[in-house]
Amino acid sequence: MKWQPTDIEGVSILEPSVHRDSRGYFFESFRQEDLRMRGLDIDFVQDNCSQSVRGTVRGLHYQIGTAAQAKLVLVVRGVILDVAVDLRKSSPSFGSYVQAELSEENHRLLFVPEGFAHGFSVLSEDAVVCYKCSHSYDPDLERGVRWNDPVLGIDWGVPDPLLSEKDRAQPLFKELLPEDLF
Repeated sequence: MKWQPTDIEGVSILEPSVHRDSRGYFFESFRQEDLRMRGLDIDFVQDNCSQSVRGTVRGLHYQIGTAAQAKLVLVVRGVILDVAVDLRKSSPSFGSYVQAELSEENHRLLFVPEGFAHGFSVLSEDAVVCYKCSHSYDPDLERGVRWNDPVLGIDWGVPDPLLSEKDRAQPLFKELLPEDLF
């Protein structure tokens, strides 16, 4: 597995070795020792999958405190624009974000460490996104940032996004409480 750093420290794009033949393809999407070799002491404890239609934006979500989550994101079907926003107050990239196109064709994964809000938009007819989480979901420790926050200025690549009511009502970046940051 090839790990490519991004412009924000800690966030990486992973490119697996894909083996193709007349039957199709095979690739290893996760190996615990890859994390350990990079000095990451992370145990993934929960897997989530979602299916979404073209134009959907999911996010930006994160967990705080004992439920803070590192994520490893993989697209099983379709194409998404995956986004990670740095919420680490002492980081030189605080308030910046990374985008990566993940698809069933490129087989890329995005590793998002704790301290980031995460979201994605669906660029294909539909998409199935699966991701590993380092801590179990806790509704009391769930937080979010408004998807169209003007300070962040994220271009989601979709003209008229489909959103949940929860995502429409998330606070703006400047409204985040200090205790809701990392």
